[in-house]
Amino acid sequence: MTTVDLAPPSVWPQDLSAYCFEVPHSERSLLFASGKGIRLTDAAGREFLDALSGVFVTCFGYDCEPIAQAVTDQLRTLPFNPPLHGTNHAALELARGLVDLAPAGITAAKLVNGGSESVEAAVRLARLYHRAHGNPDRVKVLSYYHGYHGATYGSLSLTGRPDVSRFGPGLPGIVHVWPPDCLEAFWDVPRESSGALAAAMIERTIEAEGPESVAAIVMEPVIHLRGMAVPPADYLARVREICDRHGVLLVFDEIVTGFGRTGQPFAAQTFGVTPDILCVGKGISGGFAPLAAVLMGEHVAAVLGEAGGPVSFAPSHTYAANPMAAAAGLAAVTLFREDGYPDRIGTLAAHVEPRLRAVVGGRGTVRALGLLYGVKLTGGGEDAGERLASACLDRGLILRGQDDWVVLAPAFVTTPDEADRILEILGDALDEVCGDGR
Repeated sequence: MTTVDLAPPSVWPQDLSAYCFEVPHSERSLLFASGKGIRLTDAAGREFLDALSGVFVTCFGYDCEPIAQAVTDQLRTLPFNPPLHGTNHAALELARGLVDLAPAGITAAKLVNGGSESVEAAVRLARLYHRAHGNPDRVKVLSYYHGYHGATYGSLSLTGRPDVSRFGPGLPGIVHVWPPDCLEAFWDVPRESSGALAAAMIERTIEAEGPESVAAIVMEPVIHLRGMAVPPADYLARVREICDRHGVLLVFDEIVTGFGRTGQPFAAQTFGVTPDILCVGKGISGGFAPLAAVLMGEHVAAVLGEAGGPVSFAPSHTYAANPMAAAAGLAAVTLFREDGYPDRIGTLAAHVEPRLRAVVGGRGTVRALGLLYGVKLTGGGEDAGERLASACLDRGLILRGQDDWVVLAPAFVTTPDEADRILEILGDALDEVCGDGR
C-alpha cells in the first residue's frame, strides 16, 4: 500500500492568524502549489489524484489550455467593465451558449458569481414573478430537509440541515419537505413507492400552507449531501405536475448536477423535466473563475422585459457578468459543445460504473448518474464516510466523505488508466475501513 505522509516538516507559514480557513485547519490540511490534468501537487511536493474535480468544478482538469488562453486574452483586453453602464461581448455570448444548452423553453440567463448567489436570485425572481402577476402574497419557498443550497443567508435558509441552526433563525417563509431518499432511509418506505409518497406529501404541504402563499419549490434533482441520492424515475415529473396544478414555480438547483455531470448538459434533460428556473454553476467556468447563472423560462423572463427582447434583473453584484469570468465560461461551454464531451462523458462513465460497483461490492450501495457517484456505506459505522475519505487521502486520493457516504465526481478528462488507479486506491481504503467485502 502506497501512502502519503500527511505530517511532513511544515510548509505552512508559522503565523496563520490572518487567514480564515473554509474548514478547520489540521495536520491533514493541504497547501496546494500546482495542478496538471487531474493531479494536484502541494507545497511539500506530494501528489494527489483528484476524483472530485475540485468540488465538482474542474471538469476539464487543472491546466485546460483553451480556457486559460481565453482568460489570458480577456485579461489583456478588458478585465472589467462598468456594470452600471453596459456589459461585454463574452457575457452576451455566454448567455446565449447557456440558453442553447438548456432544455427547450429556457430563454434567458442571468450571470452571477457563485451557486449561493444563483439560488438567492432564483428565490427573488420567483417572488417577483408572482408579484408581477398580481399575487404579492406568494412568498413562501419549499425546499428539502437534508438538501444543500449554499452558504449565504437566504441559500443557507433553504438548506434543511440542523447544523445550520448555529447561525440563528433563517429567512422567513421557508418550508421544508422530505425527499424520497429520506422516506426510504428513515421510514423504510420501499423505493418503488417513495417517489409517489414524497410527491403527495409536497402537494399536501402546499395545500396546508395555502397555495396562494407559495411562490416556489427549490430542489436538487440529485441530493449531494445524501450521498448523491438519485430520485425514483417518476418523481420529478410528479412534482412538475403538482407545481403546475397549484401555480408554484419549480426551481432546480443544478449547481452540482449541471453542465454535463449527469451525461447531458443538465439533469433536467436527463430526467426529462423542465423547471421554470434553473440554477447552474461550478463546472461552467471549468474552475478558472467564479461563475454561476440563473436560467429562466420564457414566461419568467417576461416579467423582466419585453418578450423576445432584452431583459434586466437588479439589484445585482459588482462582479456579475465580469468579462474574465464570462470569457472562462464561454470557453468552457464552447469546449463542451464542440469537442464531443457528452460522448466522452458517456464513454468514461461506462468504464467507471461497473468497476466501481465491483470495488464496493457488499460494503455499500452505489448511486451513479453520468460522472456523478455516491456510495452509501453499509459498514464501518456512522462516521465511515469521513474515515474512508481520510484513508483515501492517506493514499493520495481526494474525494468527499461525510456521515456514512462518500462521493466521487471525476473530471471529464480523466483517462481510463487514471480511473482505474482511483478505484484501486478506493478499494484499498475500503478494505481498511469496512473490511474485505468485495
